[in-house]
Amino acid sequence: MSEPWLSADDIAEHLGVTKDTIYAWISDKGMPAHKVGRLWKFQTSEVDAWVRRGDAGATD
Repeated sequence: MSEPWLSADDIAEHLGVTKDTIYAWISDKGMPAHKVGRLWKFQTSEVDAWVRRGDAGATD
């Protein structure tokens, strides 16, 4: 069975941050996200791997 796609609200809740933080991370830190029409969609495994690599805390 394939992994479900999550919304920005869902992934924000999963990570314990705000939706605004999610959008900032997409723009500024390269958070793995996929644009579907006007919506951003996420796979938990991709986001979790990104966090574990330390990319969420990386400073530019």
